This record gives sequence, C-alpha cells and structure tokens, in this order.
Amino acid sequence: MRLLTDALKEGKVLVSDGAWGTMLQGRGLEPGDCPELWNVTHRDDVFAIARAYVDAGADMVLTNSFGGSPIKLSHYNLQDRAAELNEAAARISREAAGAAHFVLGSIGPTGEILMTAQVTQESVYDDFRLQAEALKRGGVDAIVVETMSAIDEAVLAIRAAKESTGLEVVCTFTFDRSPNGEYRTMMGVSPEEMVRAVKGAGASIIGANCGNGFDQMVEVVKEIRRADPATPILVHANAGLPVLKDGRTIYLETPADIIPKVRELADCGANIIGGCCGTTPEHIRVIAEELKRY
Repeated sequence: MRLLTDALKEGKVLVSDGAWGTMLQGRGLEPGDCPELWNVTHRDDVFAIARAYVDAGADMVLTNSFGGSPIKLSHYNLQDRAAELNEAAARISREAAGAAHFVLGSIGPTGEILMTAQVTQESVYDDFRLQAEALKRGGVDAIVVETMSAIDEAVLAIRAAKESTGLEVVCTFTFDRSPNGEYRTMMGVSPEEMVRAVKGAGASIIGANCGNGFDQMVEVVKEIRRADPATPILVHANAGLPVLKDGRTIYLETPADIIPKVRELADCGANIIGGCCGTTPEHIRVIAEELKRY
C-alpha cells in the first residue's frame, strides 16, 4: 500500500485537485440534483473531471463522494445506495488517476449537529464507516475528511475511517475570519483546537479547505503551523471569496491571480496545495507549474 505521508517525506510540495462542484455544474448538474448519483448516471462526465485534474499536473485526485454518507443521501432518498455510489466514485477516480497518482476518498459532513441529539454518535459513526469501507473497496489510497466545522463529527469520521479501513486519514476544517481577525469554524473551533483534536483521533495530515481564497489561506496555514510545526498540511483554497452576480455565486480569482500565492503557501508550511470552490484544471495547472519552479 502506498502511503501519502511517505511521498511527502521526499520534501516535494504535492499538488491536489480543484473544485468538483464547480466542474459538475459546468457539465449540467442542476440545483437539487444529487452529485453522487452522477457516478452511475453520468460516469463519463465524472471521469473526465478527475482526468482533467490529473492531466493538469495534480499528484492526487479526490472522489465525487463528498455528500456520500447515508444521512446526506437520505435527502434524495438514496441512503440505501450509499455503498454503491461511494464505491463507484472511488473506481472512477482510480481509473482516471492510474497507478502513478494518489486517490483520496472524500467524506464531507452529514449536515447534522450531534449536540442536538437528532442523530446519535453511533449512527453517524456507522454511516462514516460504511462510506469509508466502500471507498476503500473502490481503490482509494487514503481518506480525506473535509470541510468540517465541529470537532465531535470530525473525530467520529476519522475514527470510523481509521478503524474500518486502516488507511491514512487527512482531515481539513473550514475557517472563517471573525470581526476581530481570528479564524474560527462556524462552530467556534480555532485552528489550534482543530489540530489537537484531529491528531488525537488519528489524522496523519491536517489542514483547511473552502471558505477562503488563497490570500486568507496563507493566514490559516500560518496559524496551523504555529500550533503544529511538523504534521503535513493540506490546503484547498477557493478561487477568491464568493460574490453574487445575476443571482449566481461566482469566484473571480483567475489562475494568473494565484501565481504569487502558491509560493507563499509553500513558504508558510503547506505540503499539499490544491483548490476548492471556483477552481478549475487551469488553476491546478498553474499551481503545478509554480511548484515545479519552487
């Protein structure tokens, strides 16, 4: 089994992929559609997205399974197909990536708040376990628990993935800048608190994704690095902060805009750099080219 952490020990800053939702929407995914269902109904489109990121220079691609927990899929009455859709997602990215690139199985939040007791910790753990096991069957090299805001849910996801698959786990939280300049998740978690919790749960790689453009992510990475000088950091930044135009949310940061920020992210301690909302294969191509020069 190839380990992502072993590849990082070589000292090279690795390139991750970019946005999936943005690309799926560009191929016709409509509001209210289930992105994970596309793994069986629009397989060629999902494959093309993963392949485009590989061709752009990504060292790894994620899977189209962000909302693939049974709890999340129940909004589409697809909870009984969770294993099928996650395994399909992994097989698509595995085929697109080939043997030379890593595949990270994406697990996002359930959308439920554990402290409200509307769901139990046991049921959430079981849902994450089912998802992680299906992603492993599909051929992923590691699991990425991403876009988290609550420590209790992130810890359950990490534990479920580690205990059921034995794979390495990456965990990223989404931080927003508060009026006093501090970075916190919507549940009030600081980067330092995130680091302590997810490492204690067994995450091998930590970081941040979504919520911020490349400029803000530099600040977030610095905070994470101050809390932990050694653990590898993955960062997936948005293509700038979102703006509303003609009723649509758009991201204005172009591939050319991010060139100087890629080196700055690497300088402040990021070990894996990719994109989130609004980024495209062209953004990833710029990141890969800049990191080659770096």
